[in-house]
Amino acid sequence: MPFKQNVQFNNRVLPSTIGMVYIFFGLLKFFSNTSPAEDLVKETLAKLTFNLIPDQIGLLILASFETFIGIALLVNLRNKYIIYSAIVHIVMTFTPVFILPELLFGKNDFTITLLSQYIFKNIIILGALLSLIKEYKVVERKVCNEPII
Repeated sequence: MPFKQNVQFNNRVLPSTIGMVYIFFGLLKFFSNTSPAEDLVKETLAKLTFNLIPDQIGLLILASFETFIGIALLVNLRNKYIIYSAIVHIVMTFTPVFILPELLFGKNDFTITLLSQYIFKNIIILGALLSLIKEYKVVERKVCNEPII
C-alpha cells in the first residue's frame, strides 16, 4: 500500500512543481530585464528564426507559451499534448549549447558559466516530464483495457 500512496503523491506534486517553475520563469520573461536568460533567449531565437521574428515578439511568445504550460500543469491538466509540448520546449532549451557555446562556456571549453548552469538544470525537468508521460501512458492503457459495462 505505501507504494500506491507514493505514486498518488507524485501524481499530484510533480506536475504542480514543474508548473510552478514554468510559471515563474515564464512570467519573468514578460518584464524587461528580469529574466537572467533574456539576452540568451533573444540571441537563440534570432539564430533559430534567422532574425525573422523581432526579439520582443519572440520573447513574449515564449513567455506566453511557458506560462500556459505552467498553468496547465499547475491545475493538473495533464493532457498528453501539454506534456509533449513541455518536453519539446525543454529539449529546445539546450540549443544554445550548440549554436551559442561562446556564451555558455566562457573562454575555454571547460569553464561553465551561470547561463550554462541555468540550461543544464533543465535535465531534471526533462526527467520529470518523461516520467509524467510514462505515467500518462500507463493510465491511458488501464482506462482503455477496462471492460465496458
